[in-house]
Parts: sequence; structure tokens; C-alpha cells
Amino acid sequence: MTDEFPSTTEDAAARSDSEDTMSNPTKCVLLACGSFNPVTNMHLRMFEIARDALHRTQKFSVVKGIISPVSDGYGKKDLLPASHRCEMLKLALKSSNWINMDTWECEQSKWTETAKVLKYHQSKVDRESNTRSKPAPTKKRRKDLRNVQINSNDNDYDDMSVDDHNAINAALKKDSVSVRLLCGADLLESFGTPGLWADKDIEEIVGKYGLVCITREGSDPRKFIYESDVLSKYQENIIIVTEWIFNDISSTKIRYQAKKTSKEE
Repeated sequence: MTDEFPSTTEDAAARSDSEDTMSNPTKCVLLACGSFNPVTNMHLRMFEIARDALHRTQKFSVVKGIISPVSDGYGKKDLLPASHRCEMLKLALKSSNWINMDTWECEQSKWTETAKVLKYHQSKVDRESNTRSKPAPTKKRRKDLRNVQINSNDNDYDDMSVDDHNAINAALKKDSVSVRLLCGADLLESFGTPGLWADKDIEEIVGKYGLVCITREGSDPRKFIYESDVLSKYQENIIIVTEWIFNDISSTKIRYQAKKTSKEE
């Protein structure tokens, strides 16, 4: 005899969804946007600790990391030419087998909003997923599809049962790859700076794509999310990763030291 209450249908469905998520983690790409003026070890470390944290949840499988340097049209003070920043990124990424640089953003003549950069990369990932040759379906996959042909005509599709539709959607979801914005707590907190971000862009970035935010000393991203209406609305789509090792290396400090050394010479 047991003191446990009998399981409800909802409980069973919830457990089933949880088990399915753990056995079939969501594939995702981590995208970091910024000037990388210049790139630092901390930029690369963000990717590593974010991937480790996501894999520990067993809900995500990070398949790729992308660094997208901003274009010269950004107009930031002391911004090095994109060609120089890209060369430094190429050297920095030589030792990585999963983080790549993408030059689409920096090849634009004008500054491109982060939401548009995310949209571009999500479309690119979708195209790659759709055109990539797939192996023959496994027995489990055939069972998931319930022998329904996805390329059937419209009449056949309309006549499918709810189970058939759900089976197809589940199978397609397993093959999908989502792009998430990887950022530091400073970028997250910049959402609160009046006039810096368009409200619709913040909603699209957080609501449609999602964030993986790395903490920094002295920041409290959870408190900031709590105090923001739009971030609170989509807080389930924001993953906070704690950086326990303090390191204050920054592009700004590197540029300052480089200028100082140049003057001394």
C-alpha cells in the first residue's frame, strides 16, 4: 500500500514531455553579437561556460557557436576596421572546433539591429537543416510518424487524425534548431536604457529567440528581469549562467593598454 495519490492524465503527460525533452534535447546555436574590438579570452569563455551549463540541464544540445562582429557603420568611437577585427577573430578561433565567425553583419554598410541579425541566422540555420541530407529514418522515428507521409497531398493531410498531426509536428520539432542570443549581463541591463533599444526588438529577441546571459561581478540579472515588464513576461526564455571566476579583462582595457604602450615607445 502507498500513500501516493494516483497519477492524473495531466501528470502523466507532463512526465512524458519531460522525459522526451531529456532524451531529445532541443538543438540550439549560440550567437554572440558585438564589436569584438578586439576579441578577448572572456568572449570565448562565454561560449564555453554557456554550452556547459545548457548541456547540464539535459534540455539543450548546443550544436554550434557563432560570433558576429558589428559593421563599421556602427560608428563606435575607436572602432577598428572590420577587416582587422575579423583577422583577430580568425586567429582567436583557430583552436575551437565548434565556434565560428560569420561576416554577414560586418559586411553590411550600415549598422544592423540585433533582432535582424538573429532573424538572418535563424533563417540560415533553417535552410541548412532543410537541405542537409538526413539518414534513413529509424524504427522509432517511423513509429513517431505513424507511417504518415509528410509529402502527401493537401486532401490527405486534411484527412489526418489529430494523432497524425501531432506525430508529424513532434518529428519536425526534433529536427529543428533554434538560435539564441548569448550575451553578458551588461547587454541584458542595457535593455533598460531609455531610447537604446526599440521595444519591439526587445520583445522579439527575448520572446521569439531567447537569451543565454552570463553574469558578471556586481550584477543581478534576476532582479533586473523581475523589475522589467517585458523581461518578466518572457523570463522562461532567459537562461542565466553564473560566472564564478572573476576576470575583468575587457576590450576597452586592452585598447587603453595598447595606446599607452604605443605612446611610451
